[in-house]
Amino acid sequence: MHERHRYLFIRILEACNADCFMCEFALSRDAYRFSLDDFEELLPKARAAGVHYVRFTGGEPLMHQDVVELVRAGTAAGMRMSVITNGMLLPRLADRLAEAGLAQVIVSLDGGSGATHDLYRRSPGMFDNGLRGLRAATALGVLPRVNTVVGPHNYTEMPRLQEVLTEAGVRQWELSALKLERSIVYPDPGHVREVCDPLYDADPRSLLVPLGKRFYGDTAEEQERYFTQSLTPRASKPLCHVVDDVIYIDGRFGRMYACSCLPHREADDDPSGAPLRENGRILLDTPTFRAHADFFRERGPELCGGCSTTAAGYSDDVSRLGSVPPWQY
Repeated sequence: MHERHRYLFIRILEACNADCFMCEFALSRDAYRFSLDDFEELLPKARAAGVHYVRFTGGEPLMHQDVVELVRAGTAAGMRMSVITNGMLLPRLADRLAEAGLAQVIVSLDGGSGATHDLYRRSPGMFDNGLRGLRAATALGVLPRVNTVVGPHNYTEMPRLQEVLTEAGVRQWELSALKLERSIVYPDPGHVREVCDPLYDADPRSLLVPLGKRFYGDTAEEQERYFTQSLTPRASKPLCHVVDDVIYIDGRFGRMYACSCLPHREADDDPSGAPLRENGRILLDTPTFRAHADFFRERGPELCGGCSTTAAGYSDDVSRLGSVPPWQY
C-alpha cells in the first residue's frame, strides 16, 4: 500500500503573457484549455490513486478563464490545490483564488528587484506584481512559495532575493538550474559556491533557506558534473522515489508522466509517458504508466539530465527518512 500522498500536476494551458528568454511558452497564444469537465472526470480517479495535492501549471495558469472554478472543484473533492504563476495577474485574482480554497501559490521570481527580474522575463512590472500578489495571498492564508531559475546571468542576485523573500514572508523557495539546449558555462565555479553556499547554510530562523539540493550539487561529484557537463543534481542511487508520488498530465497531448521534470512533449515516432485516456476514459496508474514509472525509478539516478533541486531532494529525503513534509515538491 502506498503510504505517502501523491502529487498531481496538470498543465491546464500553454498560453502565456510573459516573454521569458529561457521558456518555450513565451508569449504563446495557444488556444488549448484543460476543461472543468475533464477535471471533474479526473478527480475521482486521482483520489483512488492516492493523490492529495494538485498543482496547475502552464503556460500561465491564471490566464485560464476557469482557473478559480478549477481550484474550487479540486478543493471540494478534498484536494490541496496549488498553482504556479508568473504573478502578473495574481494581485487581481488572489481574493477569488483564496475564497475558492487555494492552499499554495508559487510565483516565479528570478532577480532581486524589478530592474533585474523584469529584464530577464522581458515583462515590465512582473516583479512588483508577483510580490504584491504573494503578500495578498499570504494574508488570506495561502502558503507562499517562490521558484527561481538561476544561471550565470543571475546567480549573484540570489543573496538579495533571499533577503527580499524573507522580508515578504515567503515560506518556501526553490532554486532550479537554468536549462537550455546547450551547455551552461560559468566562468568561475568557485565564485558560484562563494556566493550561493551561504544561501543554503543560512539560519532558517532568520533567512528563507532554499528547498532540496543546491542547484549546482551538494557533493563534489554532483558539482563537477554540473559545472563541466551542465547536468543538474539528480536523485541519488539506487532509486528515484519521485516517480512513486507524482503524476504529471499534459492535457493538450493527452499524456501523463511520472515526474514533472521528464520530457512531456509528444514525439512523432516515440511518445514518452503513457496515454491519459484508454477507450475514451481517463485512467491513471495503467500498466503502461507503471512501466514508465518503473523504468525511471531504477534508471533515473543514472540517466536523468534535467532533474530539479526539489525533485532530487524529495527523493533523497524519502530514501533517508521514509516520508516528506507537505509541499516539499
